[in-house]
Amino acid sequence: QLPTGLYKKVLVILHDSVLPYMNEPTLMMDFLTVAYGIGGAISLLALNGLFILIHQHNLEYPDFYKKLYSLLDPSIYHVKYRARFFHLTDLFLSSSHLPAYLVAAFIKRLSRLALTAPPESLLMIIPFICNLFRRHPACRVLVHRPSGPGDMSEDPYIMEEEEPSESRALESSLWEIQSLQNHYHPDVAKAAAVLNQALSEMEDDISGLLELSAYELFDKEVKKKAVDVPLEFEQVRGLFGKKNDIFAEHFSLA
Repeated sequence: QLPTGLYKKVLVILHDSVLPYMNEPTLMMDFLTVAYGIGGAISLLALNGLFILIHQHNLEYPDFYKKLYSLLDPSIYHVKYRARFFHLTDLFLSSSHLPAYLVAAFIKRLSRLALTAPPESLLMIIPFICNLFRRHPACRVLVHRPSGPGDMSEDPYIMEEEEPSESRALESSLWEIQSLQNHYHPDVAKAAAVLNQALSEMEDDISGLLELSAYELFDKEVKKKAVDVPLEFEQVRGLFGKKNDIFAEHFSLA
């Protein structure tokens, strides 16, 4: 058993400073699978090493996607390692061989959690979800369901279900993103409105959005050039701006 702080330090450097220099990286399988099962930030950090073992050394992890799905909780949009987690999640969900129910479960869970996420996270997760729709067209039923959110008495999706196949995500609709179209931040509302139109085939590049911070958003808004809005179409000529104003004969604006 390692202290939590040491666990994190080891996992942060394991994938690039340890595994490439080992003669048998597969010796780390047990360590990484145990770390992945701990939960929280430790599980997030274990993803890098697990990805290398799965991708390069044929590690089989039967419940991998179930565990990845369980890591999606409200804190995922606020944690320090958010960029690393979503970068790897994007890779894990890139295969076109994944079943539609699994991808739909991820889309619904990410969308539901987005309702309480900060704007900087929303500007990343909405293009992320759009990319999932591009890769997995069978999931577009969530957007184009004939009986949309207005006709549903309740959402059939079961948020508390730990098994993605039992979450009933494919029976639902993406009302969460429709709600974000009325978000107070104009950039978020504009990003969410993309789903009202046909998606282009080219995927959005989210690499520049993974580490977007609240400070950067605020700085961008502050540096926007102010647009002069005309308040009057006619130049004021009298005290009340009317032609042949009787007040203009006796009073003038100083």
